[in-house]
Amino acid sequence: MTTSAATLVSRLRTTFESGRTRDLDWRRAQLSALAAMLRDNEDALLAALADDLGKPRWEAWAGDIAASASEADHLRKHLGGWAKDVSVRVPVAFLPARASITYQPRGVVLVVAPWNYPVYLLATPLAAALAAGNAVVCKPSELAPATSALVTKLATDYLDTDAIAFVEGGVEETTELLQERFDHILYTGNGTVGRIVAEAAARHLTPTTLELGGKCPAIVDKDANLKQAASRIAFAKWSNAGQTCIAVDHVWVHHDVHDELVDRLRTELAQRYGADPRQSADFGRVVNERHTARIKSLLDGGGYDEVAAGGQVDVEAKYVAPTIVTGVKPDAPLMGEEIFGPVLPVLGFDDLDEPLGHINRGDHPLALYVFSRSNADRVLDGTTSGGACVNDTMLQIFPPGLPFGGVGESGYGAYHGKWGFETFSHRRAVYRRPGFFAENALTKAPYTAFKERVARFVY
Repeated sequence: MTTSAATLVSRLRTTFESGRTRDLDWRRAQLSALAAMLRDNEDALLAALADDLGKPRWEAWAGDIAASASEADHLRKHLGGWAKDVSVRVPVAFLPARASITYQPRGVVLVVAPWNYPVYLLATPLAAALAAGNAVVCKPSELAPATSALVTKLATDYLDTDAIAFVEGGVEETTELLQERFDHILYTGNGTVGRIVAEAAARHLTPTTLELGGKCPAIVDKDANLKQAASRIAFAKWSNAGQTCIAVDHVWVHHDVHDELVDRLRTELAQRYGADPRQSADFGRVVNERHTARIKSLLDGGGYDEVAAGGQVDVEAKYVAPTIVTGVKPDAPLMGEEIFGPVLPVLGFDDLDEPLGHINRGDHPLALYVFSRSNADRVLDGTTSGGACVNDTMLQIFPPGLPFGGVGESGYGAYHGKWGFETFSHRRAVYRRPGFFAENALTKAPYTAFKERVARFVY
């Protein structure tokens, strides 16, 4: 870091304290600039994403660029209404007075982004923080170096560098940043680092939003539309080579339809990626050799009956074939940690109590998916997750009116749309009383029996 973290945060705090970022026109201008930065440089960003992750063009455009620009547009469009004071009814005992909630920016905030969607998971919390009127330090992931370098360069051309700073680097730079006092931290990544972030934030009593992922299950009931289920599970599992925090991690399927679902998943694989997915321009790569080797070790660990499709791994090429594994035991290595790759374990069940019990004995997932005509509500009512989809996958994060966030081990706090504006805002309670009214006699000692009777009546 060429400039020390302390100097950087101090500079941004000076900008914030000047009042510049509180101005609604400034906020709108920065959101417009962020959207323009993404759209104007689409080809360069697509190339960087392909370099870092082998991302297919369509996936990179839709998942990183278009979704991020759309979020900035939505925040800019609705900012004026969200930022208005909200009147609150005052009980009779406290009249005459007015009460309201005002939205204040928190101050200087830190956004620490992951590598799997290195534009979207940086730009969308940045947009929310700007909409709320904050100064922002952004830490892109060093595991997506081409994208990190590009967005850092572009930010200096498009955004207000007195209020918005990008810090490249790895663990050392992140550790230095976490030693500083921020007014809010949003971190997206794994639970191990999430705990480090939370511990560092606690030293300054800094509020945090943690998006941590987890093992997101899909449940396919015997009355499900199997063609639909297979298609949508395939989309969620093999997009971005399975490196999505809300991807389907594994599937529980009723034994009556188990074989048909597996056959349909194999058909989806062939239709999407051809006979050799390694040659497909539409199938991505694992981020690095270390993660590729980790996925290989999970496959090599056994605890299942058959590799029904795929199974090939080339660590040096960072390639893991889209893979289906059947006859998986609940205690198999593949079921012990978030796979975060294109390997799909399939487990069978006879009664819904089995997958529901397994889900509830583990950590609450960031997302849960259920395909059923008759039992969707039973699954939703019987489980807890950050978000959920019925007869679909992953689309719960796109409607801007829905919060995106985890629960328990999958994180806490939420953002997207108005939820992001509120996450990065302080809701200040304000009570206004006319100055010419005398003090309420009921609150003045001595407290007589008569005063108590009146107080009990009015309260």
